[in-house]
Amino acid sequence: MNKITIIAVGKIKEKYFVDAVKEYGKRLSKYCRLNLIEVADEKTPDKAASSVNEQILKTESVRILSKVPEGAYVVTLEIGGKMMDSVEFAKHVEKLGVYGESHLVFVIGGSLGLHPDVSDRADEKLSFGKMTYPHQLMRVILLEQIYRCFRINANEPYHK
Repeated sequence: MNKITIIAVGKIKEKYFVDAVKEYGKRLSKYCRLNLIEVADEKTPDKAASSVNEQILKTESVRILSKVPEGAYVVTLEIGGKMMDSVEFAKHVEKLGVYGESHLVFVIGGSLGLHPDVSDRADEKLSFGKMTYPHQLMRVILLEQIYRCFRINANEPYHK
């Protein structure tokens, strides 16, 4: 069974997001071992100087990288990453498994994004489009796509 870890900056606060994450976690338990890791976010002052933002990103990157397991295949979610449709994503995840990548780690940054240190650690960068999503919502979207991926690969029905 594959192992999927999602490392995300910040806590989910809204109950409806918490409920959605729990629901997808329950659905995914049939297909993989899911581990959700939240690392603390730094408070970002309004109109902060770029040096302050850089320090915030650096601090968050240290927290993220400390949670990345040895030997895991790391996928960062970034606007500039590769875009795939759901079927392409499913086939890609399946191919990674064939090549022996049994532990996939997805990384979702905080409100400022990801520090280059995290980006540089990535084996792959994935984009869900050019729009920016709240990081709490992005967790739900990512979990849904991972669930859809396993359904597609198992030749089970999924909503098109």
